[in-house]
Amino acid sequence: MNFRTNAGELHDCRDAFTSTLEAMAAQNTNIVVVCSDSVGSSKLGGFRERWPERLINVGIAEQNLVGVGAGLANGGTLPFVCAASCFLTGRALEQIKADIAYSNANVKLCGISSGMAYGELGPTHHSTEDFAWIRAIPNMAVVAPADRIETTAATEWAAAYDGPVFLRLSRVGVPDLLPEGHRFELGKANMLRDGTDLTIIANGTVTHRAVHAAEDLAAKGIEARVLNMATVRPIDEDAIAEAACDTGAIVTCEEHTIHGGLGGAVAEVVVESAPVPVKRLGVPGIFAPTGSANFLLDEFGMSPAGIAESAIELLKKKA
Repeated sequence: MNFRTNAGELHDCRDAFTSTLEAMAAQNTNIVVVCSDSVGSSKLGGFRERWPERLINVGIAEQNLVGVGAGLANGGTLPFVCAASCFLTGRALEQIKADIAYSNANVKLCGISSGMAYGELGPTHHSTEDFAWIRAIPNMAVVAPADRIETTAATEWAAAYDGPVFLRLSRVGVPDLLPEGHRFELGKANMLRDGTDLTIIANGTVTHRAVHAAEDLAAKGIEARVLNMATVRPIDEDAIAEAACDTGAIVTCEEHTIHGGLGGAVAEVVVESAPVPVKRLGVPGIFAPTGSANFLLDEFGMSPAGIAESAIELLKKKA
């Protein structure tokens, strides 16, 4: 089945996250929230109004944030730990490793405003390394939803999952891609469009751009398969290997450095199971400059036209 985006409506996935969190918290009194002076940016105002005693604001202290989350989990609650992804992963990486992952604590880390969503605040606030940092840590599920529908499904799944989760959320508006009622499955890709000439694999805010690129390619007689790879760890090795065998070439797209993220994870599978040409699109190993997220994605070759152009170039390398 081919999914088409509704380009006229853009949704902030933080809204889906917080509305889902509130709905679950109304039913499950064990759900608590810990944040680092980020009630506004995490859109947790509604949660705080309803359950002020269940929201803990530790201030701008991400190491403490993660430690408090681990302690709350050990005490039997279900903590959602929310902070800007750049600071949550960069400042508290040791605590994420030792307090959460090593202990296999049932904590849900929510990296808000990930990728280049802070735009004009520049390299200090861009979170283009978090996939690489977090997916290297054992026991940690790493998930980047593509739209509001998948955000809802992934948040519900995270609450039911017994173990550490890193949920990567943006503030950049994206159109709907997945059908209402979509059920998230850890480690399973979704085929948004089938094709036999090559495969485009994306996640998060770039996924709808990949779908549009495939539509542009179809107009040129090139049929591209599009996989929404929301789970970066554990990654869907079967879907990647099948795509490599069926289509013979893969383009990956991510709002992250090309080193160690989605593209790296895909390439690891390809080189071991079904070697084919791979092109990784992302931030090319530099500090991304200031500018809106959409502008920067375009500049790094991830406009629909840019993705399509890279796909056409990659086709020349097919055996």
